[in-house]
Amino acid sequence: MPQGRLFVVAGPSGAGKGTLISELLRRYPAVWLSISATTRKPRQGETDGVQYRFLSENEFGEMVAREDFLEWAEVHGNLYGTPAGGVLERLARGQDVILEIDVQGAKQVREKMPEAVSVFVLPPSSAALEERLRRRGTEDEAELQQRLRNALEECREKDEYQYVVVNDQLHRAADEFCAIYERESRLHE
Repeated sequence: MPQGRLFVVAGPSGAGKGTLISELLRRYPAVWLSISATTRKPRQGETDGVQYRFLSENEFGEMVAREDFLEWAEVHGNLYGTPAGGVLERLARGQDVILEIDVQGAKQVREKMPEAVSVFVLPPSSAALEERLRRRGTEDEAELQQRLRNALEECREKDEYQYVVVNDQLHRAADEFCAIYERESRLHE
């Protein structure tokens, strides 16, 4: 059985990574989305094991010490990581896997697994990104400003990715994102 393909999707907070991935999963339900672990507190409406695995700093540190993460990084003052076990198991079974991660983690994965397909999701402008983050309403003003500063730095990394999708019009961007998946997946082998 051929190995599944790993798709690494990164970009700044508010770029629309999750929205594009949701559309891809709707079209291709056999793809598996890895659930990241974080020390961040759950936001209203988030459920442990659905959006994230919410861990204490001690639990996260134990996983780091055991080398249980494919990648991990500190982002916006919290720790985030991708548990390796489920990802490697599904890839070995021939299933395609998507990681929705930050640029630090994406760099680690690209170094460890250069065969991974990397996609950077770019907002159409910094003004549009700020509007999206404000509309989301999940951060206070200081956190929002921190995310905007980080976004400018993260966007400088876009040329390190195989593909860049500008999420300006949702339907167009989703079609482009899914076309990348179709081109790079094991669907036609």
